Amino acid sequence: MRHRKGFNQLSRTSAHRKAMFANMASSLILHKRIETTTAKAKALRTYVEPLITKSKEDSTHSRRVVFRYLKDKEAVSELFREVSPKIADRPGGYTRILKTGNRLGDNADMCIIELVDFNENMLSAAEETKTKAKRRRRGGKKKPSETTVETAAEEITPEQLDEETEQTEPEKEEPEESDEKQKK
Repeated sequence: MRHRKGFNQLSRTSAHRKAMFANMASSLILHKRIETTTAKAKALRTYVEPLITKSKEDSTHSRRVVFRYLKDKEAVSELFREVSPKIADRPGGYTRILKTGNRLGDNADMCIIELVDFNENMLSAAEETKTKAKRRRRGGKKKPSETTVETAAEEITPEQLDEETEQTEPEKEEPEESDEKQKK
């Protein structure tokens, strides 16, 4: 019985799976993004993320443990030199899977798996959204600056204010008459 053996075997023997994951993980670390099927990407994520977590502690033991999985000296040195400093403060979730559609020949679900902190396009877009000011649909009335209020208060006398209020009252009555004409 194979109850609770919950990982995707990908229709391969265990030796083939281990070799395939080692190659895919090395390619992911060296190139920072690879294109593959969604099933392989989900399985690769469970394979490579513990290795990236191991790389946070740069010791001989952790390098040897990672080398036992990757079997590629260049990928191990790249992981410990370039990848681990960038992901040092991240508590997990080092990879991102972006679905790209179906493959032409066999209609398999394809995707791109990439290291999260190495996608310059998404990082720059995130910075732009942080720097943009929030826009509102309705803008409030702009308040005049204090200097213009002070100069305007000095120039206008109380008599002038009375004259301005008398002029504005008839203007309010005219639009009401035009509204009544429109209703008829």
